[in-house]
Amino acid sequence: MTTNPHRSPVPRSKKPFEAHVSTLMQRLDRFWQRVTDGMQLGQLWSQFSADARSSYQLYSKEVDSTRVAGVPKGRHALNVGTQFFWAILEKLTPARRVLLLVALVLVIFPGGEMTWTTHSGEVRSFALDFHFFGGLLMFALLILEVADRVVMKRDLQIAKEIQAWLLPASPPPVPSLEIAFTTRPANTVAGDYYDVFARPDSGKHDQTFLIAIADVAGKSVPAAMLMATFQASLRTLCTTPGTLTELVGRMNRYACSNSQNGRRFTTAFIAEYNPADRALAYVNAGHNNPMLRRQSGIIERLQVGGVPLGILEDAPYESATVTLQPGDWLAIFTDGVVEAENSAQQEYGEERLIAMLQSGVLLTPAALLNSIMVDLDRFAGNAPQHDDVTCMLLKAL
Repeated sequence: MTTNPHRSPVPRSKKPFEAHVSTLMQRLDRFWQRVTDGMQLGQLWSQFSADARSSYQLYSKEVDSTRVAGVPKGRHALNVGTQFFWAILEKLTPARRVLLLVALVLVIFPGGEMTWTTHSGEVRSFALDFHFFGGLLMFALLILEVADRVVMKRDLQIAKEIQAWLLPASPPPVPSLEIAFTTRPANTVAGDYYDVFARPDSGKHDQTFLIAIADVAGKSVPAAMLMATFQASLRTLCTTPGTLTELVGRMNRYACSNSQNGRRFTTAFIAEYNPADRALAYVNAGHNNPMLRRQSGIIERLQVGGVPLGILEDAPYESATVTLQPGDWLAIFTDGVVEAENSAQQEYGEERLIAMLQSGVLLTPAALLNSIMVDLDRFAGNAPQHDDVTCMLLKAL
């Protein structure tokens, strides 16, 4: 048997290589999905842009970018940059400030080579790479900041769960009314409050129901804590017999004791509904005027009341009463709805909310509320949410 020396060798199978590549790609895909939580590149960029704008707004609050007459542009830019640098630096603890400064120095200076001669006359050298140590310190600082963020996020998550317990998950059955509500915090926890519940003892023969929406000045944890005190005071004080104005007056006096001389005030709309005669008595304490859409299409605004709670201890409050006829709609909302902005800094506005209310009268409150939230999202687009959004719809049956 003879062999051909010019015969090409039999090619090795490509299957093991292809299988290895396929396995590697699957691992990379799982890694990417874990890092991004399944978000697309467009979504990641939108999230990064929103985070960048939010961070810039946080630091720029302490920066005065006004150019003084006679100051050259270069020097003005340097002054603004210096202010911005200090705004960032002062957010850190003193120890981390020093760590950041040392890291910046090491990153800026390239390092060098140390040369020395031994006793035997041998020349030796040692290269110092300051960039590496600067990057290492930056990484250490990042780890410390991430640890703080993880602890804070865990605490905020617990606060969010506690706040969820304070707010009703679904509206209770109220005779002759169909109700829907929703809320979206600007941060993990919110300063908005909403509730619907039977008043334990109103001093009346008929069972009545309290309907409330409130907006604490500010956002995040401080506002959420005051929201909890508002909920507790309303639930406690409503058990005392008296009129609605007396209830609001007592709540105002309590709020003044926790408002830091009026700096932490609360706007509120508090109403008492009597299903027996369809009468809705209300007090508007500096809140956005709710929209009462009559069956005929006429829009009425519920604006009788007084100043926000927590400003003046002896502030007088007035109440008014409207009768809800079958087919009437009542929209109660916080300013986060109508003042929501898009990327062009245009507000959603009350006119657009009224148009949504007028066009959705044949829907259920839950369906119309969902349509309003979808329209709000479509309007805002990728713009960050600056305030808590809360809305409640009531339809008279």
